[in-house]
Amino acid sequence: MLRKFKIAIDGTEYLVEMEEIGGVPQPAAPQAAPAPQAAAPVQTASAAAPQEEAPQATAATTPASADAMTAPMPGTILKILVNVGDEVKENQPVMILEAMKMENEVVAPKAGTVTGIHVTQGQMVNPGEALITIG
Repeated sequence: MLRKFKIAIDGTEYLVEMEEIGGVPQPAAPQAAPAPQAAAPVQTASAAAPQEEAPQATAATTPASADAMTAPMPGTILKILVNVGDEVKENQPVMILEAMKMENEVVAPKAGTVTGIHVTQGQMVNPGEALITIG
């Protein structure tokens, strides 16, 4: 799959297409599932606290669909530059991803309307993890 990146060298911007080869998404869901199962029997009296935290986390993000744009590399989301409902153009920066101490612009793969943002500022992401959906 070809991915487009915009880079600037000495003030001159270049549009670069790269093909990801040999990338394997890291499974994050199986590691997270056993922890709540083990904690559930212990926390029978305080089961209301995790339920209060879950809506706050889902209020900032929406579930990812199959056509969601994914993270090109592991890193941390520094800034989200768009909101749900915003119109974007192809190759417009939508967020800043810090990877290996470098700030990388993540750009829109196509023109359209932002229909979902699946990450929050400060969140660590793995390759293949859903970032944003543009309809």
